[in-house]
Amino acid sequence: MDAWFYMDAYETVVTKLETREFDSKKPVPRDIKVKVMDAARSTASGMNSQHWRFILLQDSRNLKQLADDSSTGKWVAAAGFAVIVLTDPKMPFRGIDAGRAVQNMQITAWNFGVSSRVYTGFNEQKMRIDYAIPSSFEITIIVGFGFPTKKITGKRKKRVPLDEIAYLEKYGNKLEKDNIS
Repeated sequence: MDAWFYMDAYETVVTKLETREFDSKKPVPRDIKVKVMDAARSTASGMNSQHWRFILLQDSRNLKQLADDSSTGKWVAAAGFAVIVLTDPKMPFRGIDAGRAVQNMQITAWNFGVSSRVYTGFNEQKMRIDYAIPSSFEITIIVGFGFPTKKITGKRKKRVPLDEIAYLEKYGNKLEKDNIS
């Protein structure tokens, strides 16, 4: 693996990119998949309910089926693996909990040079049948993972400057690095 990987958490966050083109000739090793799944399991949840469930898909036929069941994630067929995130619809904080688990999975994967992308457009009925998903769970989000086809340099991504989106003490007071005590 490239030497720039195995970075600290901050560098992982500020350099992680969403990609949808994965190198099919470079499978993701088992130990990375296990770490990604363990990162999901280790995520905090509202009231420590740990209500989410995760379905790991790694067989190419299942990834193809997942793409067929999708309206916005056709690219997932080429992923090295994917995770379907399920949540308890009775939990009012399920979306936050799912997002936190997904972010932990993505950051963990990126630490090893594995890129990812999320999507939420899918045929719910087909997915419930294809992956034996009980009606007691909501299909919340799907994440595809794999080594990117293009070389990623580890440079920071383009984002709106902090002083244009963050405020100090009240809305309208620009947050600038120099005015943080």
